[in-house]
Amino acid sequence: IVLFNRSFRSTIMPLAKDLLHPSLDEEKRRCKLKRLVQSPNSYFMDVKCPGCYKITTVFSHAQTVVLCVGCSTVLCQPTGGKARLTEGCSFRKKQH
Repeated sequence: IVLFNRSFRSTIMPLAKDLLHPSLDEEKRRCKLKRLVQSPNSYFMDVKCPGCYKITTVFSHAQTVVLCVGCSTVLCQPTGGKARLTEGCSFRKKQH
């Protein structure tokens, strides 16, 4: 931003924050379409059943109840956004 004084000298005013190098926290809070590089909020994860220790792949924003293949235990329940894992279930994000 360049402003001109009455004496026609230009002065450069610095920006309050760096727009080309935002912090990771800022990028996560921003809408998925308005990020510097667009990326989705959802992901797939491997969920381990606390009863039989079988691993099931679950979508992070699942809209149905997901049951374990081995013992039919409820692994996660849908909410308004992300699915809520039941207590005792361990998970890890899948790599692309």
